[in-house]
Amino acid sequence: MLRGCVPWPDEFARRYFEAGLWEGITVAEMAERTARFNPGKTAIVYGEVRITYGEMITAAKRLATALVHQGFRPHDRIVVQLPNVPEFVLLYLALNYIGVVPVMALRAHRHAEIRHFVRSSGAVGYVVADGVDSFDFRIMASQIASEFSSLQRVVVVGEPETGQISFAELMAQGDVDTNLLQALRPDPADVSTMLLSGGTTSLSKLIPRTHNDYVLNARLCSEVAGFSRNTVFLAILPLGHNYNLASPGLLGTFYAGGTVVIAPSTDTTEVFTAVARERVTVVAAVVPLITRWLNHDVVRSHDVSSLQVMQNGGARLAPELRARVRREFGCTPQEIYGTAEGLINMTRLTDADALVMQSSGAPVSAFDEIDVLDETGRPLPDGAPGELVTRGPYTIRGYYNADAINAEAFTSDGFYRMGDIVRKRGRYVYAEGRRKDLINRGGEKISCDEVESLIVGLNKVRQVAVVAMADPVFGEKACACVVLQPGTTLTLDELVAFLRAQQIASFKLPERLEVLASFPVSPVGKILKRELREIVAQRMSMGPTTKELA
Repeated sequence: MLRGCVPWPDEFARRYFEAGLWEGITVAEMAERTARFNPGKTAIVYGEVRITYGEMITAAKRLATALVHQGFRPHDRIVVQLPNVPEFVLLYLALNYIGVVPVMALRAHRHAEIRHFVRSSGAVGYVVADGVDSFDFRIMASQIASEFSSLQRVVVVGEPETGQISFAELMAQGDVDTNLLQALRPDPADVSTMLLSGGTTSLSKLIPRTHNDYVLNARLCSEVAGFSRNTVFLAILPLGHNYNLASPGLLGTFYAGGTVVIAPSTDTTEVFTAVARERVTVVAAVVPLITRWLNHDVVRSHDVSSLQVMQNGGARLAPELRARVRREFGCTPQEIYGTAEGLINMTRLTDADALVMQSSGAPVSAFDEIDVLDETGRPLPDGAPGELVTRGPYTIRGYYNADAINAEAFTSDGFYRMGDIVRKRGRYVYAEGRRKDLINRGGEKISCDEVESLIVGLNKVRQVAVVAMADPVFGEKACACVVLQPGTTLTLDELVAFLRAQQIASFKLPERLEVLASFPVSPVGKILKRELREIVAQRMSMGPTTKELA
C-alpha cells in the first residue's frame, strides 16, 4: 500500500474477502467488466456527445498508455480539478489503470486549497480545464507549479499555455499498450482515489480509498438505490465529490451497467431539458437544488414522467420537502447520509413512509458497525443524541500522512469518529448536526477555524468568530462576528474583498457581518459560540440588514 496510508488489520481484511465484499478488482476493471458484457451500451451522455462502454474503456486505456509515456508511474499523485465533462471520466479511469492516484479537487478551489493539496499529497501532476466561468485555471496552475519543484507536469483540457500538456494531444498519441498496462496494474488493496475531508480543521485532509473498498462502496450504494442496466443517472453535482462519484453516482451506475448523463450546468431549465430528452430515472441533488426545483414550474413545463428516484445528500432534507418531492415529481425521495471517509446510510426504496420521510437512512452494509457515544465515549441507548462512530469494509482506518489527526479521529479499536450528532433507532440514524465547528452550506462544508484564521489577518479586526446562521435554502450560511480595533469600521463588502484576495473558495465567504463591542465568553475565556448564534438569530429576526449579501 502507498506509504502514509493505514491498512485494515489482517483479521478484518480476511473477513471482508471471505464474505465476498472485496472482489479483488480495481475500479477501472469494474467498469471494464461491465463493458465486456455491454460494449455497445451508452455509458456517457454529454449534450450531443454519446460514448459507449466499449469506446470509454478503449479511450481510457489509450490515455493511460500516453500518461505512462509522459513519465507518470504507480503511486504518483495527481491533483485533478476538472468540471463535469467526459474527460473527467476518461482521466479517472486511466489513472486507476496505472495506479496513479487522483486527488479530487473541486472546481471552486483556488490557490490556497490547491497549494495545500499539492503539498499534502506530494503531487507530481495537476490537471485542469483551460477556463471555467471566466476563471483561467491555466494561470493558477502555472503559479502553483512555479512554487513546487515536485509538480512536474500540468495537463490542460482545452488550450494549454506554454510548458503545459494538451489533454487532446495525449488522447491522440497512439494505441493501447496492453502489456504495459498489465505490468502496471495496481494491487486492488492499494489506493485508488484520494477524496477530501469536509475540513473540520483548517484545511481538508486527504482520504485514501482503496480499489477494494471503493468498488464495494459503489456496488452497495448502487444496489440500495435499485440501479440496473436501465438506470439513467443525471450527474449535476461535482463528479469529484464522493456523493456523485461513488455513492452511488458515476461508479455505481457503471457497476450496474446504466447510463450517466452529465448535466451541462445546474440551471433548472437545462437540467430538466436533459431529464426529458434522455428519460432520466435518477437525479442526485442537494437541498438548495431541490428547494429551487420545488419553487419552479418544472413539472408543468417539462416531462418528468421518467423520474423514479430523487436522491438528496450533503444535508438533511426536511420531511415536508420530501413529501413535496413525492407529490409534485411523482418519484421516491431517497435520503443519502454519509461521509467521504466511508460509511453511507440510505433510506430504502421500499421503506415504510415514516423512515422515508423522517430518517437519514441505515448503513448500506450489514458489516458496517455503528454506535452512538456520549462525550466520555460510552455507548448511548437508542433515541439518545450522541456522536456517531463507525468501522467497516469501506470506511478508512486513517487519513493520509496524518498520525496526529488519526489519533483524535479514530478510536483505539479502529472506529472513525464522524463528528455528527445523531439519534439511532435500530439500524436507522437521524442526523441532527455537527459536533465540531463546521458550517454545512447546502452540502459544502465550511471550516469556521479556517475562515477565522484568515480574517484575523485584517488589521482592523481584534477578535473574530465565524458561526452558522439559518437559511431556508442552504440550511446554513456563514456569519462573521467581529470585535474591531478602536476607532475603526468594517463593512461586509470590505471583509469579502479581503478574503477574496486570500484566494479561497467562494462558498467559504461570510454572507453576513455582525460588529460587536465584545464576545460572550466562558469563565476561562472561551468564546461562547452558542450565544453568538443566538445573537445573530435575534438580529436576523428584526428584518433585512445591509450587512447581508444580496
